[in-house]
Amino acid sequence: MKQYEMVVGLEVHVQLGTKTKLFCSCPTGAFGAVANTHVCPVCTGQPGVLPVLNRAAVELAFRAALSLECELAEVSIFARKNYFYPDLPKAYQISQYEQPFATRGRLEFALKDGSSKSVGIHRIHMEEDAGKLLHAIGSEELDHSLVDFNRGGTPLIEIVSEPEIRGSEEAYAYLNALKAVLQFAGVSRCDMEKGEMRCDANISVREKGETRFGVRSEIKNLNSFKNVRDALEFEFRRQVEAVEAGQRLIQETRLWDAARQATFSMRSKEEAHDYRYFPDPDLLPLAAEAEWISRVKSGLPEGPVARRSRLIKDFRLSSYDCEVLTSDRALADYFEAAAASSGAESAKTLANLMTTELLGRINAERVEIADVPIAAPHLGRLAALVDKGVLSSKLAKDVFAKMWETRRAAEDLVAELGLSQVSDEGQVKLWVEEAIKANARAAEDVKAGKDRAIGAIVGAVMKLSKGKANPALVNRLIKEALGC
Repeated sequence: MKQYEMVVGLEVHVQLGTKTKLFCSCPTGAFGAVANTHVCPVCTGQPGVLPVLNRAAVELAFRAALSLECELAEVSIFARKNYFYPDLPKAYQISQYEQPFATRGRLEFALKDGSSKSVGIHRIHMEEDAGKLLHAIGSEELDHSLVDFNRGGTPLIEIVSEPEIRGSEEAYAYLNALKAVLQFAGVSRCDMEKGEMRCDANISVREKGETRFGVRSEIKNLNSFKNVRDALEFEFRRQVEAVEAGQRLIQETRLWDAARQATFSMRSKEEAHDYRYFPDPDLLPLAAEAEWISRVKSGLPEGPVARRSRLIKDFRLSSYDCEVLTSDRALADYFEAAAASSGAESAKTLANLMTTELLGRINAERVEIADVPIAAPHLGRLAALVDKGVLSSKLAKDVFAKMWETRRAAEDLVAELGLSQVSDEGQVKLWVEEAIKANARAAEDVKAGKDRAIGAIVGAVMKLSKGKANPALVNRLIKEALGC
């Protein structure tokens, strides 16, 4: 395996965050809706109807392209991509082919080892989504297929990378960075569970040092970044083993089976001429005026890279903390709203609460940032209470849990439950003396230079104080009492 390298290009479909579809006024919020209720004669391809381009979708598409440093075409063309499938009522999809609106962009992102990687964006084009085929209802497999056209006509952009990704971890990092850029630009929520971001992966293998590309496979049915990474790893091994065995690889489309952790052949790979593209006669060429593009560009919000740099500078946080906090725009917004209440001096404590307690709960309970029951200012004030010595870090976790359950402010819960940290030196000294008497052997070990033995005495003090003693004060008083 070591003498071969993986060559990957990704095709990412992103749902634009509009209220209505790309060519009609049907609503786009169809996830979970009753089947075939968000449809009209236009998006179901009835005779005699004409598409009308959604201006808001065009603006979001251009925002995406500008955020990815693309070159924008003065004129782009919508084309008909012809193929027959039951979820495509017109028997063609309106897309862009020979003249997309954006080309030659670039995305830079960080890798696990701290280095950075830059991958080119080959093109971005607009297109409408197809409907959805249902082959099962719940756990019941059907002996027929059902068609839901609710998603048909939903506005998408397809972002096609250059084949410059060289490993599954690079692909994973690229997708996370792309998601952040699009979220920060306000282009899409990129919720993969709702089909708002989907990825197809093209992969080939070649010997290291070789410049020619190998025979590629396109992998579909990748509904999470983890599945992309796992599928690429499997397919890399499969192709290398085939080459080593002298087998001939064919260009094909393969599906990923997450249960089996394997890909399997779906069909031979289509070429562009198979789709018989031609300009859509019902849609005029899309002309983007320089003045309009300038207005769109000036309206772009701060991107994730710029925001990360600012958080490091303004709050003196580590690169790791800022990487986590800017992985999602809503999370970054929540942090800054909370920091306005905690103060910059408590930013590190706030970041710790968010990256451990808050994200832990969000992941465990599968909720969105917008649905978190703790208001951002409340979490900010909890962090401030820790830094003021009112609460220990341990007690702060207990208060956080209560805040999550009750939606109440930290100060009210601390007062009601009597959880304030004890920093009275006289009281803490009494606990320390009692703890030393009860742990005489540990005390002797500390005197003998065995620093780790102090943990037993600290634990005893925390038990006596029911977790309320100020840890820093406890450590100081123990050392003073033992002459260390």
